[in-house]
Amino acid sequence: MDASSPIFFAVIGFIVGLIVGMVAYRLLSKSQREAASMRQKLLEREHQIAEMKSSVGSHLNGIYQRLNNIREEASQLELQLKEDAAEWNIRDAAIQPSLDLSGINSTPEQQATESTSPPAMPRDYADGKGGTLSEDFGLKSHEAATPQPPRY
Repeated sequence: MDASSPIFFAVIGFIVGLIVGMVAYRLLSKSQREAASMRQKLLEREHQIAEMKSSVGSHLNGIYQRLNNIREEASQLELQLKEDAAEWNIRDAAIQPSLDLSGINSTPEQQATESTSPPAMPRDYADGKGGTLSEDFGLKSHEAATPQPPRY
């Protein structure tokens, strides 16, 4: 066999082509494996996201149920408050301004107590609106001799 013969070039070309083909297959199969593993990771992540969405959805449903329970309990407490206010004849808006006590009928006893004057100031308190104790209460001797009318 001669080095310049066409068969020699054909055999060398076949061997070189075989080597280049094997290298190309190796490189392409490696990228195919990487692509397959990436697809697998993507599917796993999508599955995890779907599980997370379902768990968040169930969590939000639980919160919604608890919120409804709280609302029901609040309405029951408000109803109980109205019943207690009706039982005790309380119609004072200062107790709870947002509470609707319009359904409660006031009794004549309550109307009579509302129309009476406020209780008198105790005699040992100083005059005026401060309501503090008088500093000289019981110390002045000339006032003890003359009786004083009650303060109202």
